[in-house]
Amino acid sequence: MCKLRGDSLGEILVKFKFDFLVSGIIVAFIIGIVFPVSAGYETVLSRVGDAAVALVFLFYGMRLHSAEVLRGLRDLKLQLSVLASTYVVFPICGMTAYWLLSPIIGESFALGIFFLSLLPSTVQSSVTFVSIARGDVAGAVCAATISNILGIFLTPFLVFVFMGTQAASTQGFSSVLIKLLLPFAVGQLLQPFLGELMRKHRAITKVTDNLAIIIVVFSAVTSASNEGVWTAITAVQLIYLVAILAVLLALMLLITWLGGKTLKFAYPQRVVLLMCGSKKSLASGLPIAKALFAGPAVATLVVPVILFHQIQLFVCAIIARRLAQSTTF
Repeated sequence: MCKLRGDSLGEILVKFKFDFLVSGIIVAFIIGIVFPVSAGYETVLSRVGDAAVALVFLFYGMRLHSAEVLRGLRDLKLQLSVLASTYVVFPICGMTAYWLLSPIIGESFALGIFFLSLLPSTVQSSVTFVSIARGDVAGAVCAATISNILGIFLTPFLVFVFMGTQAASTQGFSSVLIKLLLPFAVGQLLQPFLGELMRKHRAITKVTDNLAIIIVVFSAVTSASNEGVWTAITAVQLIYLVAILAVLLALMLLITWLGGKTLKFAYPQRVVLLMCGSKKSLASGLPIAKALFAGPAVATLVVPVILFHQIQLFVCAIIARRLAQSTTF
């Protein structure tokens, strides 16, 4: 039985302090903009990031009992809640932002926010933060993976319906299968033999989690810098966008946290809804954007996706730490 001391995300944010993960995200973001690496090193960095993420999911597979994974899949209330947050509530917020903010930040960036709202949830960072916050990791793996796989088909459909563009890409689908689900499945096969060792030495997973997120942040920002994404935005637009995206994330965090309470979820499942239902996937968003939109339009369209990715990692890293410190079992 777990007990959460305090129920306000505001209280959690007020008490935060910097740690290795948060500091690493900030440093990676700054270095990625100021000192972008060459195209060759960018490819190597991307592959290192993929390997780190795969290792994270291998360790999760080794650590989790298979019965926990099956229980996560059978928790339909939780799975449907995450899907509803990702593909109903978030798009409504994104559409509202598009209507209200187009005159302020411009049509293209407002459209980018709307596109962001139609994307699937992240997998790796959602699961990582659920783990840090001592939530239901098995439920998070299932929820984030289902959301991501459905998004490969559902996001292009929603974009076609609401934004008038038609195309599709299976790149994200194969990426989820090969980089995330396959390592997790291998880990499950090894779980009877190495599971006890991984559960005893949780620091292994923790360190790998943190390093993987920092590498992914650096890789994404460097890639954006090399493609000239930052040249498509002025300083004023950047300030507006960061503020708007921060408010959007805060709104989704509030909705999912209170929604979990309203649905009477236990703390571990409430954390899953909070982390999985409030995030959007950069890994899926970039290839989907490139598949759905013409070249010149992609640069401005993906700026909100890239910025939101960094903001959600930074904010949720803080929240996950504070939730873990505010929870007793």
